[in-house]
Amino acid sequence: QSVRHLLARRLSTDSSPRPMEVRLKKAEEALEITFSDGRAFRYPAELLRVESPAANSHVPVKFGPTVRKVVAGRKYVGIISIEPVGNYALRIVFDDLHDTGIYTWSFLYSLGANKIARMRAYIAALRSSSLSRYPGERGPRLS
Repeated sequence: QSVRHLLARRLSTDSSPRPMEVRLKKAEEALEITFSDGRAFRYPAELLRVESPAANSHVPVKFGPTVRKVVAGRKYVGIISIEPVGNYALRIVFDDLHDTGIYTWSFLYSLGANKIARMRAYIAALRSSSLSRYPGERGPRLS
């Protein structure tokens, strides 16, 4: 499935890279995006799900910013569909029925550029909470 985004019609003054092509790879449980600066990123569904920008993916803290919830057991999560949200974002519907995250292009670009560090931080958070990437498991099996 491919979604093409024609940037000539955009009225945005934002100079950040814009998506040129978005491909949902359902069988591979991944999303691929090519941006206007030539960079292309492949996002595993698991990473997109655990990094969801949805409000219900964060825990309020009495003082200071919210803290991201550690979402376990999503190693095999898949993407059911992607839907454009205006000219600025995608809504991703996952097969665990999470569908409330609005993934802006700038968020996705940053996530792609920092994918390895974000995945390492996620695995470290799982480990420190004695959680697993694998459904139904607790503990250190994180590969």
